[in-house]
Amino acid sequence: MPLQAQALGKALGEDLTLHTTLCRREAGHFQKAVKTGETVVVACTQEKRLFSELAEQTEGAISPIRFVNIRETGGWGREAEHATPKMAALLAAARLPEPEPVPTVTYKSSGRVLIMGALDAAERAASFLSDAMQVTIWSEGAGKAGGSQERRFPVVAGRLQSLTGWLGAFDVSWDASNPIDLDLCTRCNACVAACPEQAIGLDYQVDLLRCTSHRDCVKVCEAAGAIDFSREARPQTERFDVVLDLRNDKASPTFSSHALPQGYFRWDGQDLQTLLKVRELVGEFEKPRFFAYKQKLCAHSRNEQVGCNACVDICSAEAIRSDKSRQQIVVNPNLCVGCGACTTVCPTGALTYAYPRPAEQGAKIRSLLTAYQAAGGRDAALLLHSQDKGQALIDELGRGAQLKVMQGVPARVMPVALWHTASVGLELWLSAVAYGARQVMVLLTDEEAPQYRAALMDQMAVAQSLLNGLGYTGVHFQLIEAKNPASLDADLQRLAARGLKASAMPMGPVAAARHAVQAEKRSNLELVLDHLMAQSPVMAKDEQTRPKALDLPALGSPLGTIVVDGGKCTLCMSCVGACPSSALQDNPLQPEIRFIEKNCVQCGLCAKTCPEDAITLQSRLSLVPERQQSRVLHGSPPYACIRCSKPFGTLKGIEIMLGRLAGHSMFQGAALERLKMCGDCRVVDMFTDENQVRITGDKPAKPQ
Repeated sequence: MPLQAQALGKALGEDLTLHTTLCRREAGHFQKAVKTGETVVVACTQEKRLFSELAEQTEGAISPIRFVNIRETGGWGREAEHATPKMAALLAAARLPEPEPVPTVTYKSSGRVLIMGALDAAERAASFLSDAMQVTIWSEGAGKAGGSQERRFPVVAGRLQSLTGWLGAFDVSWDASNPIDLDLCTRCNACVAACPEQAIGLDYQVDLLRCTSHRDCVKVCEAAGAIDFSREARPQTERFDVVLDLRNDKASPTFSSHALPQGYFRWDGQDLQTLLKVRELVGEFEKPRFFAYKQKLCAHSRNEQVGCNACVDICSAEAIRSDKSRQQIVVNPNLCVGCGACTTVCPTGALTYAYPRPAEQGAKIRSLLTAYQAAGGRDAALLLHSQDKGQALIDELGRGAQLKVMQGVPARVMPVALWHTASVGLELWLSAVAYGARQVMVLLTDEEAPQYRAALMDQMAVAQSLLNGLGYTGVHFQLIEAKNPASLDADLQRLAARGLKASAMPMGPVAAARHAVQAEKRSNLELVLDHLMAQSPVMAKDEQTRPKALDLPALGSPLGTIVVDGGKCTLCMSCVGACPSSALQDNPLQPEIRFIEKNCVQCGLCAKTCPEDAITLQSRLSLVPERQQSRVLHGSPPYACIRCSKPFGTLKGIEIMLGRLAGHSMFQGAALERLKMCGDCRVVDMFTDENQVRITGDKPAKPQ
């Protein structure tokens, strides 16, 4: 499709010149542009490398360069003639500045690699790496051919106790329990030939289940002294920088996490790309510190009770653990792979995604939708995908569309690349709807951990319930699961076909929101809820007919209230002390539990802390103004001291205490009545009661 430079320029507020061979005959125009100091957006990712090199070779080039793909995502496809608004949106988003720098995590590797597996396969892999790295082999059997006659690499074997760590810091512990010491073995093969049970293979280790103690091997190895059946198991520990695992043990893998640690690779013996990646891991490496953690907002633990455990449960790298002693979580930045799922399920915003930050991601979404609407686009949809496999699928779909074997990305669907699809959740999806999107689609490939899908589904159910409850009809959120471009094409066309009918298009706010996405998760959620409620068809009804609250799914909901059973509650205020978000408060003037629903994150700490099991959670969105105000959940008249009339407890609490102790032998008569007194009167009564038993001694002698 021919580019409409004039229409694109009008939408972007600048004059655009159309180029056809900017990377060849018209390269001079590019070189002139990169000297201006203004951001240069190149709408071609195919020649990204060429343009980058050309800019480096251009004297005086000072302009930042952005690359964006408008060809596979819009220019090629059945609806290409309607894709100008989408192209304008993609170009507008590409002009945004790069995310601000964030703290980094550093790995240092000197190239010490441990290859684990059968000896023959391990030595074959070692031959590809030994010129660039220091190789040690962990032998687990001889394999088909056994070890080579020439011992080129250090070999260790035994019972593996543990393997932990990450790039530059893998700690391996094992017991060297075999009678043959591989450090002393010369691979002369005399023991292999001498063993009558053939219990020694070409991995030069004794199979103790087959050995019948002839000890012929010991005799022939007398000179080297490598075989000693009386040797005790020797605990061994060593550190490596990289681990290449050939064992493929699915029953009991070394690392059970879905996301493997940096520097740990599994190899099937075929994919040479894995070996190339291993060879590159010598030196110093950095990655962004993908998360920021604010302990004071965390709803994980209070009073040794665990409330919210969402981040610990969902982390596919097992990088998050509970630290009950400090009543918080601990995130290991070396193990974190940056998926952001923890930040998505965190109800309070204690964990936030740092690269890019929520405000930067929100600015990109807002820029896309604003430019799309300014260019005349309607019924916008966002397709959130990973920048790895998701991007590859979209590129292949675009090529298939150009070859007329697929239909391509629909004109109203704007792809948005994310570091990981799990890094964006409910509050940003709702923000997109508030900014004018009619649908938000999330593309899943086979790279996501299974728990991510479940978490995204839960969050989508909550977000959809919110919108439908507020009167915005239709399906606004979709998960698309595709492993190949044909499957992606079919799903996109099916969803786009629904939108051809006005009645099938999801409904959104009449006016787009103007607020910017906030850094704080709860602040952003409140802003977008305020906008959606202000534009809501349901809220436009009179107070008598509109609902007071919208019920929400319990799983994944960060909004709701609590219900206190007044028959059980003693107003001990344990719940108030446990609440991490100040949703629960006491009243210093009288026994009351007060509640601000807007602050409640549904963490459950109050319910778990309550000694009377008097609290239950209720996921919902209140539609009355009192949602943001303090209200009384439960109260009780104060109990007055029967002696001085001073209030010192709650009527309910004292009544329950008296009822439970009435039958106790130590609380009869005056002792039971004393429980009805305040602390001061109780002491006075004890010392004035003539029947009170006292323990006294002789008076001290007067000094001479």
